[in-house]
Amino acid sequence: MRPLRPDHFPRVLPMRERAEAVDGVLRERLDTVLPLAMRDAGIDLWLILCQEDNLDPVFTTMVPLNTWCPILQVLLFHDNGDTIERINLSGTNTHDLYDRPMATQLPEEQWPKLIEIIEARDPQRIGINIGAVQWAAGGLTHNLYRQLAERLPEQYAKRLVSAEAAAARWLATLTEGDMALHEHVVAVARALIAECYSPAALVPGVTTSTDLEWHYWQRVADLGLEVAFKPYFSVVRRASERARLGPDDRTIRPGDLVHCDVGVKYLRLNSDHQQWAYVLRPGETEAPEGLRQLLAEANRLQDIFLAEFRAGLTGNELLANILARARAEGLPGPKVYSHSLGYYLHEPGPLIGLPWEQERCVGRGDVPLRPNQAFTMELCVRAPVPEWEGQEVTLSIEEDVLFTEAGCRVIHGRQTEFHRV
Repeated sequence: MRPLRPDHFPRVLPMRERAEAVDGVLRERLDTVLPLAMRDAGIDLWLILCQEDNLDPVFTTMVPLNTWCPILQVLLFHDNGDTIERINLSGTNTHDLYDRPMATQLPEEQWPKLIEIIEARDPQRIGINIGAVQWAAGGLTHNLYRQLAERLPEQYAKRLVSAEAAAARWLATLTEGDMALHEHVVAVARALIAECYSPAALVPGVTTSTDLEWHYWQRVADLGLEVAFKPYFSVVRRASERARLGPDDRTIRPGDLVHCDVGVKYLRLNSDHQQWAYVLRPGETEAPEGLRQLLAEANRLQDIFLAEFRAGLTGNELLANILARARAEGLPGPKVYSHSLGYYLHEPGPLIGLPWEQERCVGRGDVPLRPNQAFTMELCVRAPVPEWEGQEVTLSIEEDVLFTEAGCRVIHGRQTEFHRV
């Protein structure tokens, strides 16, 4: 796909429309993903406890966008065999998504009611958010765990188990509504990159890579969005030019490559991209052939990545298969270091390599792949560039992808040509 033109900027939703979109998808998720998550994990009651200024990472994905979460938060999900009861015992207005047997924000009233509900349902396995592998599954604080264990009747305290599997399934599994929103989020994310690589933001000989970082961050803020992480822009140039200008020179000049690693958080979903621009020298209309060939090799590695996704394989198995095929096909210096994406930036689906670990990632790399999950396709190739006196260049690229029963596909296109400045 050609780089997007910066004047083709998608419409960013105003807050009211964002709330409608997020809450509509949340209803779909509670109706469809929640039962899968609980039943796969083998828990018949899932209890999520957190407090106003320290909200559980799972909790924040389970309540409406247009609400306030004061003091003690208590969400309770019970599998009665036919449906999942959804109960809110907090002062938070969850609209009609949850039953609210009492509208209170007083802990001295919430705790007794919680015990009453648990005793009435007599669950055998009570899941709480304590995790060992997935970061987002460990949101229950020690303080609230202690209070819960002390208040529960002994027979129910003994039934407390980790809800890590349920939390991971809930966060990683995307619905059709999620996927539609993800397309829109990525369209905005790619348009932001195109804008940064346009004359609106980049003037050769004047603009620095630091300027682009702040431009990106400010533009995201002006749109009412959040950055998914600190933006990074960097300059890659001929070794002879780097020696002449010094290693600390960040001014972007003709003949330079400009690399970005950026992402946004919008509609509760994250994007994560790495793309490249080339600053044309006088008389040039394209990047040097050696650089364009390197990008083509990176695209070949992407093709292999997409083709090797199979449900049931772990992240470590995917890594091994992708690298084995890439090496067999003669790709230069392939590396893969991809991760889950969606409601969180790096979790909770399988981890597929790390920059410093290309064999086995213990724990997160052992997580199996399931359909309806999003990932970054983050990888690189490395080869000499003839036009740069044979200098070896590492080309790292990253695009967002969706894996479904139909296979793995890129969300809203991928970079196959350099942005030209």
